[in-house]
Amino acid sequence: MSAADRNPSNSSYYVTDDFYAKLVADFEGWDLDTRRIDDGPDYVRARSILLREARYLDQDRMRDWLALFSPECAYWIPGTRDRGDPRREIAFAFHDRRQLEDRVYRLETGYAWSQTPVSRTSRMITNIEVFGTDEPGVTMVRSNFQVTEYWNGQIRFWTGYSVHRLAPESDVEPGFGAILAKQVNLIDCDENHRNPSITL
Repeated sequence: MSAADRNPSNSSYYVTDDFYAKLVADFEGWDLDTRRIDDGPDYVRARSILLREARYLDQDRMRDWLALFSPECAYWIPGTRDRGDPRREIAFAFHDRRQLEDRVYRLETGYAWSQTPVSRTSRMITNIEVFGTDEPGVTMVRSNFQVTEYWNGQIRFWTGYSVHRLAPESDVEPGFGAILAKQVNLIDCDENHRNPSITL
């Protein structure tokens, strides 16, 4: 495969069966108390990334939000409580880098009907816990969230917990961030929802 073909902005080349298998494995059994990191640079860095992400989204700074993700990343909102496997189970969203860039571009055009008018949001991020992994420097971060959305005269709430998989600082490429994967778990994921047009 040529270098041009390995551009995650243009191609989903990395989303293979191996990628899916590793993703599912990475998001199983990661939250062991024996792996928890309660302080130190990994905790401070993870907390900073999560709070910055929330601020960028509330301020509608979508390009800055996108820059927090690594080149070969995944954004996943399962539609089942046990999270499962995105190859076999329904999901509200499963995006790779190319699809995330498409989403940001579409929102920036001002012609995304589901965001006309643009939603106003306020996010609360709490209960941040950081866990080490078998991969040096790679961490898993669990946090609770509540997003209050005001859109077209209506208020609604999105509540649940997120899991971020973060690359080690030494592996972060210029122009890209540390988020390898983000999984958003809604407490009412198995209920009927109007399309979540905001980015959770």
